[in-house]
Amino acid sequence: MTASVSTALFTDRYELTMLDAALHDGTASRRCVFEVFARRLPAGRRFGVVAGTGRLLGLLRDFRFGDEELRFLRDARVVDADTLRFLEGYRFTGSIHGYREGDLYFPGSPLLTVEGTFAEAVILETLALSVLNSDSAVAAAAARMSIAAGDRPLAEMGSRRTGEESAVAAARAAFIAGFGATSNLEAGRRWGIPTMGTAAHSWTLLHDTEADAFRAQVQALGEQTTLLIDTYDIPTGVATAIAVAGTRLGGVRIDSGDLPAVAAQVRRQLDDLGARDTRITVTSDLDEFAIAALAASPVDAYGVGTALATGSGSPTAGLVYKLVARQAADGAWIPVAKTSTDKGSRGGRKSAFRVLDDGVAREEMILVSDGYEPHQRPNAVPNARDLQVPLVVHGDIDAAALGPSGVLSARAHHSQARSELPLTALALSRSDPAIETTYRAM
Repeated sequence: MTASVSTALFTDRYELTMLDAALHDGTASRRCVFEVFARRLPAGRRFGVVAGTGRLLGLLRDFRFGDEELRFLRDARVVDADTLRFLEGYRFTGSIHGYREGDLYFPGSPLLTVEGTFAEAVILETLALSVLNSDSAVAAAAARMSIAAGDRPLAEMGSRRTGEESAVAAARAAFIAGFGATSNLEAGRRWGIPTMGTAAHSWTLLHDTEADAFRAQVQALGEQTTLLIDTYDIPTGVATAIAVAGTRLGGVRIDSGDLPAVAAQVRRQLDDLGARDTRITVTSDLDEFAIAALAASPVDAYGVGTALATGSGSPTAGLVYKLVARQAADGAWIPVAKTSTDKGSRGGRKSAFRVLDDGVAREEMILVSDGYEPHQRPNAVPNARDLQVPLVVHGDIDAAALGPSGVLSARAHHSQARSELPLTALALSRSDPAIETTYRAM
């Protein structure tokens, strides 16, 4: 088993310079509450999807300053010797509550509430946001595509359109939000996501004829494989595929052309050739709108790449990490907030509940207090679902959120949470959030 790699330098410099100054002026030990939330949803979308929580907790587990990290900070003169000694023993011993991975969120929803000393909590900002912003953006796009696809299966195929680690994270987020498989083998190994894939156009071009390529693929993978039929002429490709594989061929894939028209043409040709059970998969730069446009077409499955891995026009969820409360010398909690007009926030510790009417979400209720201990938070609101669960308690990470089992749990929870949405939330057009966020004093 390989040793863990430190994640401590997935941190912006200003977090450590703030820590350095706070250690010198005596404020580093003040207990603080930080919050991750979105001021607004991107691109007029009606809901967001929480993704990346399990990844973040795993990275937090490895947030340690070892010899190499400390040497870099010393040589680059980022912090002084006293701060280096503090970082050498750094362990997050605070607590984190948050929305369950896979849940939905709306403007103002407190996705994470991080409590600890200022020194412990401030240096987690970049790690938390870099994970949650990217993964939640992909998950929101995946959810919209899943809604557009209905019962037809979706496969994630975007690895070549993003960074290598981002590709694994995108496959994970997409699976949580409704995709059934990925082309990325590392995502399969690391997170237990089903993998799929057969051949690219280069396979056909390698062979002397299209028939030779199809024949070799069927011999290697069996007659239930999917043949890529658009390297040359599509009608010829369909005819060749059935001539080689027979009418029990598992599927054909279309990766170009006017997809609704081509899919209809291919379906007629397959049926005329007796291959009525051969499935049609379409790829080719799909997004949620293209998938919706294919709803009436004889398509059996979709493969989605670029749009999915890049958030389908919204590559970040727009989440922020803000200090919302701090403890005074006398132990009293003080709500704090940025008050600029376009980037303001709301101070105070939050508790979040989703109000339901006959099982349908109607309101995101945020209860706000000047400050309270975690055990004092309200745990029951009539006709509402408590949205926050403990993720880290006094430094102990919830192991159930890690690994493949955490991904499966998040996927199941997403399905349940999405079933609570009002019908208006399922539309793809730009609009206001599906439910209103309201604030009430505790």
